[in-house]
Amino acid sequence: MTTEIPLDNPSSHTAILAATPKGAAICRRVARRQLTAWELNSTHTEPFYSALLIVTELAANAITHGRIAGRGFELHLSLTTTTRRGTTLRIEVSDPRGDRLPLLPTVHVPNAQTGRGLTLIDALSDRWGTIPRHPNSKTVWAEIDLTTPDAV
Repeated sequence: MTTEIPLDNPSSHTAILAATPKGAAICRRVARRQLTAWELNSTHTEPFYSALLIVTELAANAITHGRIAGRGFELHLSLTTTTRRGTTLRIEVSDPRGDRLPLLPTVHVPNAQTGRGLTLIDALSDRWGTIPRHPNSKTVWAEIDLTTPDAV
């Protein structure tokens, strides 16, 4: 059974955060609070936890690979409903390093401590990609389909 996402709450949320480990931790809390306000934790449990992991990985990449001293990063969450895809959760993290685009690794080193974030994002999302932002920034986005048009 598919439950319709209540869109009487605001259907988007944006937060600007410091590009630090503390900022990444706050990013996760902000995302958890907003996804809970949208009741994803009770109506779409698996996508809720997938979304939190995607937010965690995108925030970690923003503070590790997208950091410029004195500049933060932005989290944007949105819910949209279309006849083509049903209800979709979109997660966007923007950082000031437009010159450093993410690439999905083709080879994994078995004992490496890093380098699996984009692989997780690729596995947990229905779609993901990057968008250049002016002046020299980028947005990395991931989408999770919560309902299909047949279920709506």
